[in-house]
Amino acid sequence: MASQDWVEKDFYAILGVSKDASEADIKKAYRKMARKYHPDTNSGDADAERRFKDITEANSVLSDPEDRQQYDAIRAMGSGARFSAGGHGGPNNGGFEDVFSNLFGGGGGGQRGGQAQPDFSDLFGGGGGFGGFGQQAPRKGADRTASTSISFAGSIKGTTIGLREANGETIDVRIPAGIKDGQSVRVRGKGSPGGAGAGDLIVKVSVKPHAVFTREDNNIRIHVPVTFAEAALGGQIEVPTISGETVKMKVPAGSSSGRTLRLKGRGVHTSKATGDMLVTLDVLVPQNLSKEAQAAVEAFAEATKDENPRENLFSKASL
Repeated sequence: MASQDWVEKDFYAILGVSKDASEADIKKAYRKMARKYHPDTNSGDADAERRFKDITEANSVLSDPEDRQQYDAIRAMGSGARFSAGGHGGPNNGGFEDVFSNLFGGGGGGQRGGQAQPDFSDLFGGGGGFGGFGQQAPRKGADRTASTSISFAGSIKGTTIGLREANGETIDVRIPAGIKDGQSVRVRGKGSPGGAGAGDLIVKVSVKPHAVFTREDNNIRIHVPVTFAEAALGGQIEVPTISGETVKMKVPAGSSSGRTLRLKGRGVHTSKATGDMLVTLDVLVPQNLSKEAQAAVEAFAEATKDENPRENLFSKASL
């Protein structure tokens, strides 16, 4: 970003924090404002979209120690004045030299001619980092992208994977618990090098499917087989959970195949929410009946012969 932009924009005011705010304060303020002005919750609101861009830009600078140091220095130089093309005009010119003369104790519009100019190398961490009017402050290197695939268990509990570089270096990437398929993880300082430090590595995560569990937002769905007797008469069954525990739950009498029961708090745990487990019942019809079982089913059929589960089907199906 050009230094002129940094002079004009008060990133601390945009985030609503003081100039001595800690990294944690800045992060907390950004998250709060990002939720408030996010485009997903303010569709068509141009002002909210502008505010969201401003707070994102402010967080990008203030959350990076090197960028924040340079920003504070440039703001200090530009307080009360704006950079302009000329520095040799009258007292209202507000030129580049005026800013630096005030900062370093010079007088009356800076030193000219053969006199020495101030040395700003210490201010920007090295010689020539900000060499003159119009030159941009050092930029961070570009971000890089990568992708990885993790197990379902790794997405639920969190894990660490190693990405191998072409030069043989391995980058450890910590995957937080509760990450969703398609989300990305940012690894600071592992992107392309730049004058103000390396960019970041953005790793997109793909989650492998599980044989039993399916994730729906922060809820976990599982299909559990039950017998005809358990569905008709009700009973208690055992259900596996993603924590590895087995829990008991009650099947209400008269449950049909496809009925879903809910186990509160047995879904995915994240820093913001905890989901539930959705237990869908699949009533199984036995394939091979003994003579006794067949006789019992025939007796049941005789006892319930007056019931017609398709009684209203044809009236509803008419066009």
